[in-house]
Amino acid sequence: MLRISPLGRRRLAAFKANRRGWWSLWLFVGLFVLCLCGELLANDKPLLVSYQGQMYYPILHEYQETDFGGQLPFEPDYTSQFVRDLIASKGGWMLFPPIPFGPQSVNWDLSAPSPSPPSAQNWLGTDEQARDVLARALYGARVSILFALLLTAISTLIGVIAGAVQGYYGGLVDLLGQRLQEIWSGLPVLYLLIILSGFVAPSFWWLLGIMALFSWLSLVDVVRAEFLRGRNLEYVKAARALGLTNGALMRRHILPNAMTSTLTYLPFILTGAISTLTALDFLGFGMPAGTASLGELIGEAKKNLQAPWLGMTAFCVLALILSLLVFIGEACRDAFDPRN
Repeated sequence: MLRISPLGRRRLAAFKANRRGWWSLWLFVGLFVLCLCGELLANDKPLLVSYQGQMYYPILHEYQETDFGGQLPFEPDYTSQFVRDLIASKGGWMLFPPIPFGPQSVNWDLSAPSPSPPSAQNWLGTDEQARDVLARALYGARVSILFALLLTAISTLIGVIAGAVQGYYGGLVDLLGQRLQEIWSGLPVLYLLIILSGFVAPSFWWLLGIMALFSWLSLVDVVRAEFLRGRNLEYVKAARALGLTNGALMRRHILPNAMTSTLTYLPFILTGAISTLTALDFLGFGMPAGTASLGELIGEAKKNLQAPWLGMTAFCVLALILSLLVFIGEACRDAFDPRN
């Protein structure tokens, strides 16, 4: 059973007291879970197929058309009328997700030219390539949130280590670290991404690595200040006099206090990461072309002003995610505020 210290219980109570931040946390968790279950909510493959008394799971395994009485040794198009009739001819049936379109699925049965407006078939309409907007927004939100979470974790690890070393040792180590940090922070990140995109095909991990090289700088000053203050406290001097090593001092006695102020920055780093990825996708220097992303959806909205549902969908998804993270950050700030 997880045991929480009295200080931790007070902080948790202060976090819950901020009702807006508390409910925002649960809404964000629920939204993230829905995005992770994207294949179960939006997919052009059925969740379950019953054929001749046997059960098939196309979202987990790849089957061939010959498995359902067809002639081609390829994966069937489950949305086609031919495959539907083929399975129904043997008394079978298919169970599709609530949104029977994937992020790359093209709706060939539109009654209006793409981008088509919202309808009973496409709840938020389609984009200029006749792909379902709701499915692409769902998958795009998942990519953005996962990218932001990974980038925040890597940035926190690097920033905490760099700030801890500078703040604890001080002197020449701190001086050299500050000068290197100033030089590194002066590099134009966007220009570097534009230049490197001409040599390397952009991908999720490539963008994550490039952004991680610069995003850790925002945490260094906070952690450094906490370690500069903490190394001169009486209990730290006493532990050093008892023979505790520098690594143990930093990890056991100073780091927990430094993480208090660091945790309040994490939601805002998340918002910055999502905004940066969206901006790169909008400019065409982000995820590979065709990948479901919120930035690409904004770009299509810019090119198709006659289709306002594209811009409204991207705006609502981004506004919801960023607002929830800001509210969570405000609640964390109140919970870890020493004045409370």
